[in-house]
Amino acid sequence: MQQPLTKRRKGSALFTLYMLVGAGLLVPMSASSISFGAADMKLSTAWGAFFDFNPALTEHQIIQTLRSPRTVADIIVGCSLAICGALMQGTTRNPLADSGLMGISSGATFAMALAMALLPSRTYGQLMLFSCLGAAVATGITYFIASLGRGGMTPQRLVLAGLSISMLFGAFSQYLSIRYNLGHELLYWTAGGTAGTKWSELAMIAPFFAGGVLAAVALSPSVTVMSMGEDVATGLGLKTGLVKGLSTLIVLVLTGLSVIVVGPVSFVGLITPHIIRYLVGVDYRYIIPASGLYGALLTVSADLAGRLLNKPYETPLGVIFAMIGVPYFLYLARKQRREFE
Repeated sequence: MQQPLTKRRKGSALFTLYMLVGAGLLVPMSASSISFGAADMKLSTAWGAFFDFNPALTEHQIIQTLRSPRTVADIIVGCSLAICGALMQGTTRNPLADSGLMGISSGATFAMALAMALLPSRTYGQLMLFSCLGAAVATGITYFIASLGRGGMTPQRLVLAGLSISMLFGAFSQYLSIRYNLGHELLYWTAGGTAGTKWSELAMIAPFFAGGVLAAVALSPSVTVMSMGEDVATGLGLKTGLVKGLSTLIVLVLTGLSVIVVGPVSFVGLITPHIIRYLVGVDYRYIIPASGLYGALLTVSADLAGRLLNKPYETPLGVIFAMIGVPYFLYLARKQRREFE
């Protein structure tokens, strides 16, 4: 009894330490994201927008209406996508699971393109609904295709089905772009980025985001059991179907929200949980909240880097994550190559 208790305490201490470190890094990185960008300004001027706001100053308007909501959006999106990745990897036991690679983001993107084409006077609420419905349809198709054939759904089939659905819905989105002349609007959005995010939009998605995060944390003990294997989880009395259904619903909501804010950005949910799992162990009570924190840190840092790498021009957030994520994906795929044989 003493050894498991000691390991549990050690894991809890490590989790607390890494959460404090993550929070300690996120605060100055968020401050840097607000302070630095394409428009050069003094730090005193930037922070004067908070403590002594002057609407007549262009710099203060930039801070209040552009950089601040953009930084909050980075935090929301990074946290959401990282938690989605952790949930999917835990419940499917698939180390390559990510909402961007499983076709979910592409389905939401296609639905958004459909809304742009068919609803010229669309509201933000309608876009939210379309995005979540598109994510749901893509998930259903991916899981259905992956479950076909002898042996049912496996992690390898899920990856292949997800990549196929991503390409399919990507092609559909391009067709809508050409058919309805959405080129510039859709291209700017699909490149990925939180530029142009408004406080009113964040206010609409914030309750759903908070609910999704809290639900994921509440589900985390069950995800830990699921990660041991479905047979083991069933033997321990876990309602595996209910856990899968709830985790899928959380992933759909958080991914749909993320896509409407940032576009179809991939790899945040792939990279972050792997790093956190290496740091805190295999208990998803620690992995899920820590992934949310470090996913937010990663996204804020990547967005800031995209603004500073080629000033005054911006490198899209999707490009930054692709540069990081593709090599990491290839590394993970190589590690898993024996399972594909």
